[in-house]
Amino acid sequence: MNVYITGIGHTQLGRHPELSVKELTALAVNLALKDSENLLDDIQAAWFSNVRQGQMENQNSIRGQCALNAMGFNGIPIFNIENACASSSSGLFNACMAIESGMFDTVLVAGTEKMFYPEKKAEMMTAFFGGTDIHKLQDTWGFFCDLETDPEIRARLNTPGAWNTQSFFMDIYAAMARQHMRAYGTTQRQIAAVAAKNHAHSTMNPLAQYQKDMSIAQVLESPEIAWPLTRAMCAPISDGASAVILSSPRALTGSNRARAIRIAGLGASSTVNRPITDMEQHCVHLAAKRAYAMADITPQNIDVVEVHDASSFAELLQIENLGLCARGESGAYTESGSSSLGGSVPVNVSGGLVSKGHPIAATGLIQIHELVTQLRHEAGDRQVRGARTAVAENGGGFLKYEDAAAIVTVLSNRQD
Repeated sequence: MNVYITGIGHTQLGRHPELSVKELTALAVNLALKDSENLLDDIQAAWFSNVRQGQMENQNSIRGQCALNAMGFNGIPIFNIENACASSSSGLFNACMAIESGMFDTVLVAGTEKMFYPEKKAEMMTAFFGGTDIHKLQDTWGFFCDLETDPEIRARLNTPGAWNTQSFFMDIYAAMARQHMRAYGTTQRQIAAVAAKNHAHSTMNPLAQYQKDMSIAQVLESPEIAWPLTRAMCAPISDGASAVILSSPRALTGSNRARAIRIAGLGASSTVNRPITDMEQHCVHLAAKRAYAMADITPQNIDVVEVHDASSFAELLQIENLGLCARGESGAYTESGSSSLGGSVPVNVSGGLVSKGHPIAATGLIQIHELVTQLRHEAGDRQVRGARTAVAENGGGFLKYEDAAAIVTVLSNRQD
């Protein structure tokens, strides 16, 4: 694939009640334009992602046009891409195809999310249900209830109305974690080791929402959300925006060519109707295989990875799906330090979603921002030495017992 990232930008992540979707978008887009040395008028088309504004502000259908026209974009095609937490990586996927087709040379991809609405706290939480099949919420819950072998947990899950909680997605992640523990002997301490690692990484990321070191013991002592997950293992409510500028080879200029990062491979998938034990058909694993094939790499070629750790258990699951370690070995892999900065393949050196933050529709591009920074060797104290090939895994929504959408992106600083 011959598509290049020439500009990146993302806002400080956190809770920003004072900033609108338009204002957050403008901050990120202007950073990306400056980084790419492009002017606003150089952009020929744009892809925009947002998930929450429809439910929280009743702004539907033309969110991208509203956000981008407000900062001066006129007359260009603007496409709205909503795909749950994988929205902005899906926008990137589609924008790459448009450049590869020869239709455009310089385009913008942006993702913006406001999750924190202090005056609408109930709606803030019920909005999460839209990330799964709202007509089958009880069926999904019942499936995981049926998997439980612990009588106490099973009784709690079978309590009438138990599925209608503020932590629905974390309850699902917790059920998946317990299944992994039963199948492979994974421990709560190993999940906590993921969280502790990522909290440590976040202290080196000035844009992270949390920049606080936490020990494994502190993670385990954090309030329980749904066993085995504690609050320190779960992504926070975040506001933020991210943007990238993509260019074709002929649009590269002398000034931005040296820092351009090539998108070497893309893979996408969606929920697979499979037996729960058939992990070779997991949608993330399929997306990874497709991305690796396009980029002509194997997991052994990867230097640094960002995965979608909406819960710390998810990192264990996804590094197995990406082939960084064998099935069932991700806990030991993490405890060995292999996924820490300085390890064999550092994972989530940005701090991950759990510590860096998770503004839903912006998350995919925020992962790309980190990996471009790594491949440019501009990451400062969190730099992965000699990084040449990077992989981002971004999942979105939930159907049956896996992600509803999966996007895997391979980046390279080799321009050949």
